[in-house]
Amino acid sequence: MMYDVIVVGGGHAGMEAAFAASHMGMNTLLLTLNKKMMANMPCNPSIGGSAKGIVVREIDALGGMMGIAADHEYLQMKMLNTGKGPGVQCLRAQEDKLTYPRYMQELAENTKNLTILEKMVIDLLHDDKKVYGVITKDGTFESKTVILTTGTYMESEILIGHKAKSGGPDGENPSLGLSPNLKKMGIDIFRLKTGTPQRIKKDSIDYSVLEPQYGTEGKLAFSYETGDYIPLEKQIVCYLTYTNEKTHQIIRDNLEKSAMYGGIVKGVGPRYCPSIEDKIVRFADKPRHQLFLEPESRLTDSIYLQGFSTSMPEDVQLQMVRSLKGLEHAEILKYAYAIEYDAIVPTQFDHTLEIKKWPGLFCAGQICGTSGYEEAAGLGLMAGVNASLKVQGKEPLILRRDEAYIGVMIDDLVLKGTQEPYRLLSSRAEYRLLMRHDNADLRLTEHGYNIGLISEERYQKFLDKKEKLSVNEKILKSTYLSDSKELLEYLKELGYSDFKAGTSAANLLKRPLVKYNRLKEFVPNLLDLNDTATTQLEVNIKYEGYIEKQKKDAERLIKMESIAIPVGLDFNNLEGLALEARQKLTKFQPKNIGEASRISGINPSDIAMLLIYVKRYQHE
Repeated sequence: MMYDVIVVGGGHAGMEAAFAASHMGMNTLLLTLNKKMMANMPCNPSIGGSAKGIVVREIDALGGMMGIAADHEYLQMKMLNTGKGPGVQCLRAQEDKLTYPRYMQELAENTKNLTILEKMVIDLLHDDKKVYGVITKDGTFESKTVILTTGTYMESEILIGHKAKSGGPDGENPSLGLSPNLKKMGIDIFRLKTGTPQRIKKDSIDYSVLEPQYGTEGKLAFSYETGDYIPLEKQIVCYLTYTNEKTHQIIRDNLEKSAMYGGIVKGVGPRYCPSIEDKIVRFADKPRHQLFLEPESRLTDSIYLQGFSTSMPEDVQLQMVRSLKGLEHAEILKYAYAIEYDAIVPTQFDHTLEIKKWPGLFCAGQICGTSGYEEAAGLGLMAGVNASLKVQGKEPLILRRDEAYIGVMIDDLVLKGTQEPYRLLSSRAEYRLLMRHDNADLRLTEHGYNIGLISEERYQKFLDKKEKLSVNEKILKSTYLSDSKELLEYLKELGYSDFKAGTSAANLLKRPLVKYNRLKEFVPNLLDLNDTATTQLEVNIKYEGYIEKQKKDAERLIKMESIAIPVGLDFNNLEGLALEARQKLTKFQPKNIGEASRISGINPSDIAMLLIYVKRYQHE
């Protein structure tokens, strides 16, 4: 049978890729090592976090599945960065390690156009021009496109102390054989490392000396479609503890025993989620590091010790854990380990996540050099979408840097590459006030509808909300308030005594403490809005000046993106360009001036010279 799309790997990237392709009508085959481990969470069973939570909302706005699954049966939901501006606020949910993957697996098993088989892919079917299928240990499968989402499984090794053994995460088998064959195809491979901390038996912890960490009150959800919420009183409490000098001394005394400092590790680990021994060495002046105790499931007694990843031997790990306040008598259910795996150098992809030299071959997730479930899912969705659009003979969907964090991530990977597991951060986004947690639907639902991932019913609801937002904003800007007794009393409560009659409701809402839900009592004819739309309207008005400034900056980017670089332009023969610029332009082959300007090593003077050549080329 000829498939439209074959997805290799059933992690978060593979699941989103398979869902997207099958929902777009593609005859899709998902090949995985173990069906029961699809959408597994081998590290912390959490979804969201700084920047990552916004990615999950973007996935949902485009028609992906992670947000829906994350809202299904979480343990705790929290809004982060509430004391900061709206550009960095985002959700984080502690998920259930057992029920989250079960829910995703059930969705997959009941998805039209999707076939799931347990196979290990060891090679690709290809000729000199394209990839057209996969080779497994016991057969071949042909397809129009292939998406590799092998996660941390490709040639993976588990490292504990000075011991290294072949193995995948969570005790699974590794994926063996594919990586060497990718190298034979001329695809550049590099080695990365990540790790996971200990799991502690719940009843062996003394919670009375720990700091409780609660969820956030309110109707919080990743998916714009979610209508049911787990009340705060039914959510599970997490706890906070800290390392101490005793912990640090144990680590320093045993550094040479760790895989990382004992010369066993070859791959580069994540900068923003380092092992605890790396923290002690790099931040030697810090007297303590915070650690979170987070439940893995309502159905198990396993507690995840976040922030304590290590590759120390098991006997040293026990000493380290029992040096912590509240864990003096802790029982370790599962020891920490590091894992090394092969990944593909991401500068070999174009913005569709297709490998430039191998048409038909797409990749997504940690094989692209990223870290995290959310980054993987975002890439998986985009690879599934663009593979499907390629099969359909349509233009690809490429998200701009001012349009989505997913667009920032892909642009960074393709044009800058990475030497370590890439993690999304709000600081990577120049236009983060335009790409907020609340407005992902306003940014991306139109795209989701156009590619066939957003239903007509959902799209009509979205258009209705968008219209209400527009109407209410006009009403607020055109309504001038009188100095009524009730309004003056409300403003006095907030510390404002300088109100003058004739001020517009919109200008009053711009004041920091004034809330839309109270102000609407004084403004007639406003249409009813749900909580998300209320937040969107309030942010749009309060931050209008800043938003408009970022929009103008983004328009300059869009203008640069619109200046196409002619195909076949020989950069090496362009006089006036620096040697590094010629080399980088030749290597990356940017499609437009905007892309060229974001390549590391390309200076403004190089761009100015390149513009001259492009304009000259266009007039020849």
